[in-house]
Amino acid sequence: MRKIIAIGALLLWSTVASAQDRTITVASTTSTEQSGLFGHLLPLFTKAEGIGVKVVAVGTGQALDIGRRGDADVVFVHDRPAEDKFMSEGQGVKRFDVMYNDFIIIGPKSDPAKIAGGKDVTDALRKIAAAKAPFISRGDKSGTHAAELRLWKEAGVDLGAGKDSWYREIGQGMGPALNMASSSNAYLLSDRGTWLSFKNRGELAVLTEGDKRLFNQYGVMLVNPEKHPNVKAKDGQAFVDWLVSSKGQEAIAGYKVGGEQLFFPNASH
Repeated sequence: MRKIIAIGALLLWSTVASAQDRTITVASTTSTEQSGLFGHLLPLFTKAEGIGVKVVAVGTGQALDIGRRGDADVVFVHDRPAEDKFMSEGQGVKRFDVMYNDFIIIGPKSDPAKIAGGKDVTDALRKIAAAKAPFISRGDKSGTHAAELRLWKEAGVDLGAGKDSWYREIGQGMGPALNMASSSNAYLLSDRGTWLSFKNRGELAVLTEGDKRLFNQYGVMLVNPEKHPNVKAKDGQAFVDWLVSSKGQEAIAGYKVGGEQLFFPNASH
């Protein structure tokens, strides 16, 4: 009997150890984590595939650099130009669209720049700059930061003159940026998903939305195992495949906060 129990315990330990060994690292944006999306998706994936997921949530630029070093198996990010560069370098195997939402300009309800209700994002940014109204920038080379810089450039605003006065770069993720904007009644560009999950809104509100230039696409890529032999290619690809499968896409569509859908699936499968 003791021998049977010992064998059973050894088999159980082997099963647990095997499950623990089947763990991948995903370098992703702060928005996928801080919005609560990963908290919803990852248990479903692990239950379906038996693979654990460790998330490194940083700005998209940092996430792609982690992939370039081979310190992640998969990157899941939202800056298409940077993703295309990553692929052109041979760092990824194949890129897939996964989901989208949009960016919005958040600001104090008092709205000193008078941008509320407008849809033209560049017009809103020009008004913020003209009013020298406080603006919080993530300043962290994230997908959101890259989108913000592109929009300032399109608006024709030279940020050089605004540094350290009305325009403040903080080098942090979306959650801290929202907290700082809330405490200082400042404007900022946010992804809608993190905003909908954000609780400490204070006097902040959505003031500009709906411009097609605020479209926010997310993509996923397996890190190239030919460049980085340590990449867990089979299990990493299983995660990519699940995200773009009908099950993964249904799970993304099913994630809501306060009855509002945060991300919209758009993978081709």
